[in-house]
Amino acid sequence: MGIPFVDLKAQFRAYEAEIREQIDSVLQSSQFILGPKGADLERRLAAYVGAKHAFGCSSGTDALLLALMAYGVGSGDEIITTPFTFIATAEVIALAGAKPVFVDIEPGTYNIDPLKVEEALTKKTRGIIAVSLYGQCADLESILKISSEYGIFVIEDGCQSFGAARNGKMSCGFPQVGTTSFFPSKPLGCFGDGGMVFTSDDGIANRISGLRNHGQWERYRHRAIGINGRLDDLQAAVLLAKFPHFPAEAERRAAAGARYSVSLGDVVTVPAIAPGNTHVYAQYSIRTDRRDELAAHLSENGVPTAIHYPVPLHRQEAFAHLGYGEDDFPVSSAVSREILSLPMSAFLSREDQDEVIRQVLRFFGK
Repeated sequence: MGIPFVDLKAQFRAYEAEIREQIDSVLQSSQFILGPKGADLERRLAAYVGAKHAFGCSSGTDALLLALMAYGVGSGDEIITTPFTFIATAEVIALAGAKPVFVDIEPGTYNIDPLKVEEALTKKTRGIIAVSLYGQCADLESILKISSEYGIFVIEDGCQSFGAARNGKMSCGFPQVGTTSFFPSKPLGCFGDGGMVFTSDDGIANRISGLRNHGQWERYRHRAIGINGRLDDLQAAVLLAKFPHFPAEAERRAAAGARYSVSLGDVVTVPAIAPGNTHVYAQYSIRTDRRDELAAHLSENGVPTAIHYPVPLHRQEAFAHLGYGEDDFPVSSAVSREILSLPMSAFLSREDQDEVIRQVLRFFGK
């Protein structure tokens, strides 16, 4: 059957009875949108990350967009972020009418480099989207210090880091706004698209509550232009069934990541974990200057891989109008040429991981 890149089938088998029970409850109630399952999920996840408010929404992309809309971002504004991320991070900035301003990443964690952020500030800068990539938090303390000094906002794009912590504080629970994705392959995933916005700011919370529902704070009274950005209760039901198991899954992911790193650290560059961070390994991504050869070898031997991400955003056609040169962000460009993700999930078996490790070592003659 081969080694699964993310073993969602094994996870479903483990929790099938609980998932079906939760879904059946929604079907019996016929409350499919903004119902009790969604509200229950919001309460549970807000408490988990340490935020006052949580709002389920239709995707991680819409979570980011809603956060920008809540801050009133629009034409003439600049938002600083990283070019080494999935396009959604910068896509929402453009959709809000603002300009993405890219800064390079740290070479060890692949997260946004706070030292580069200050260099990119202008009078038009409204905020920063700090991506917590691959499963560990960015240096949010440094980013928040810049935010405080210059009077701009911070959104944590925690679409890959839900369940991770930094200095004892959970991803998505930092001031001022955190967002995450429940795409099926994420550390906590539903059975379709889904996301959530977290904040302890009452004003931002109030705006998001209406903006995700067509700008309605009361039915058929539209005080603002919003979006159809709600999380449906069937997806909330799946997440409610999975969430009690999530802390244990996060521990298993961390253990699998640590085992990869110990086994492969002599032949490839393994993920660096910043001091104070825990890691949930949404992806386990190694680096090697023989990336494409290694990927071909692994594929030939039944080991799937993926590249997150092969082309940095400043080199994407969609952002060509920003005028960046190919070599403007050397760390991002170098990582994009060398990065390779290996199979990872809480249900990665010891036997399958042993085979992945064996094949990587075999490629390097070990």
